[in-house]
Amino acid sequence: MIRLQVRDLSKSYKTEVEPIHVLRGVSFELEQGQFLAIVGESGSGKSTLLQILGTLDEAESGEALLDGRSVFNLSEREKAGLRNSSIGFVYQAHHLIPELSALENVMLPLLIRGESSKEAAGRAMDLLTRLGLQSRSHHVPAKLSGGEAQRVAVARALVASPKLLLADEPTGNLDEKTAQEVFSQMRLLCQEEQASVIMVTHSMALANATDRVLQLKKGVLI
Repeated sequence: MIRLQVRDLSKSYKTEVEPIHVLRGVSFELEQGQFLAIVGESGSGKSTLLQILGTLDEAESGEALLDGRSVFNLSEREKAGLRNSSIGFVYQAHHLIPELSALENVMLPLLIRGESSKEAAGRAMDLLTRLGLQSRSHHVPAKLSGGEAQRVAVARALVASPKLLLADEPTGNLDEKTAQEVFSQMRLLCQEEQASVIMVTHSMALANATDRVLQLKKGVLI
């Protein structure tokens, strides 16, 4: 089953001299449960592509269909609803709320969606336990290691059972050993949750451990 269809996506930024073409006719498909890595040099358009697919930025042309539904032809309110229900995000920095515990951080998307505290806590604790963090659930981010904090960020991204997970250098701030551990746990959890994943990474070792690797070079997908 095709989860995501991206067709002829283009994006450029105007400058005083000439436009900078960040994405040039990018097209690809992502299957349900597939883990895709996108690699490329800095400035090749990788993060911009994720921002557009996550409805946080706009393309100049092209379309993206999530389960056959356009993610671009939506109001801002509808886009926010889509992000909360169907798209998860993991970034290089974990972006956890410092005043909240690991458990409270993971619960947050469900509380925003209107679920009860009991339901949200149960789901959040289940994910933290599966990531080996049950004993750290009541620690605030400052009391967690870098790898632990990033695993909490993964749990938060998956707590609402998104169809699509967008991961932008999710292990970029970690040492090689910890990065491999976090990646392995993230991949296993995504498989269990049947989430389709697009991961931007500079690490060819991690990229080669995914289902499929594509390269962005000067805005063109190879």
